[in-house]
Amino acid sequence: MIEKNAISNLCQKAVEMRSKSYAPYSDFLVGSAVLTEDGEIFTGCNIENSAFGPSICAERTAIAKAVSEGHKNLAAIAIAGGKRDGDLQYCAPCGVCRQVMREFCKPSFKVYLARSADDYKEFTLGDLLPESFGPDNLS
Repeated sequence: MIEKNAISNLCQKAVEMRSKSYAPYSDFLVGSAVLTEDGEIFTGCNIENSAFGPSICAERTAIAKAVSEGHKNLAAIAIAGGKRDGDLQYCAPCGVCRQVMREFCKPSFKVYLARSADDYKEFTLGDLLPESFGPDNLS
């Protein structure tokens, strides 16, 4: 169980990370913050590329930072996104990000779609990626 204050902090960090986004093509800024099971937070933002294919989503940026620092047990992620000059939306992760989450997270992994520290929707990865294929399918 993740405490309310920890969820608010995670959501706030995701909102703040939008300011670091590099999105000159879509103007859709996304920030994320992933919480490890041992309480560390790693943040990310979307980074676009003129060739489009090399672009990376905020969720994958945060997860890659956590994994590259040796953290593979993740508890939750908060995502905040919307157009540069528009209101924040409840920004759901794309299919690629959901599959990357599944590599490191159980279906019970919490996903918070945040518009602010206290305005968010809560899902599990299982809600967003039912009948998923993951590492356990290969064992």
